[in-house]
Amino acid sequence: MENLTISLAPPSPIREQHTPRRGFGDRFVALLSLMVLAPLFIIIAMLIKLDSPGPVFFRQQRTGLGGKRFGLWKFRTMVPNAEKLKATMPNQYAKGTLFKMNNDPRVTRIGRFLRKSSLDELPQLINILTGDMALVGPRPTSALVTDMPADYRRRTEVLPGLTGLWQVSGRSTLSWEQSVALDIYYVENRSRALDLYILRRTIPAVLKREGAY
Repeated sequence: MENLTISLAPPSPIREQHTPRRGFGDRFVALLSLMVLAPLFIIIAMLIKLDSPGPVFFRQQRTGLGGKRFGLWKFRTMVPNAEKLKATMPNQYAKGTLFKMNNDPRVTRIGRFLRKSSLDELPQLINILTGDMALVGPRPTSALVTDMPADYRRRTEVLPGLTGLWQVSGRSTLSWEQSVALDIYYVENRSRALDLYILRRTIPAVLKREGAY
C-alpha cells in the first residue's frame, strides 16, 4: 500500500454514533438545500433533456447502513442503456468493488460537465432526507455485503455520505487500498469534528476537480 498522509487532528477516543439528533440535523440541511437549489435542479434537468433522450434522474441500488439496499439518486450522466453496455465496454477499469473508466464513451456531453463539477451528486440530498444517507460518511457502493472484502464491510457500520474522507483526499487518483484505509479511518474515528473537517474541505476539493470523472 502506498504511503498516505492525512493532516487530521488526533481523534477523540470516544466514537460518536449517528444519533437521532445528528440525523435530524442532516435532514434539515438537506431539506433547506433542496429548497435553495430548486432553480439549479430545473436548469440541470432542462440541459439533460436537451442533450439526450431519457430520464432526468438515474437510480441505482447501493448498500448502506447494516447492508441495507436503497435506491441512490443522481442526475443522469450517461446514455439510457448505459448499464447494458457496461459488460461490452473495452478497457474496463475496476477498482475493488468500484467500476471507473476515464473518458467513458457512455457519458453524455452534459454528463461530463456534471461529473467534473460533482453536480450529478446533488439529488442524493433526497437520500439524506429519507434517512438512507448522511451528509458525511463513506460513499455508498453498489456491491452487496457478501461481495465485499472482509475489511471493507466495516464501512456499512455507519450511514453512507454525500461526501467523505475519500472524496476530499484525491478521489479516483487514490489506489483501492488507500480508499479503503480512509473509509475505515472514518468508521473508527467518526466525530462531529471530523465531519466538519470533511465538510470544510469538500467545496475546495469539488472546485479542484482532481480525480473526478
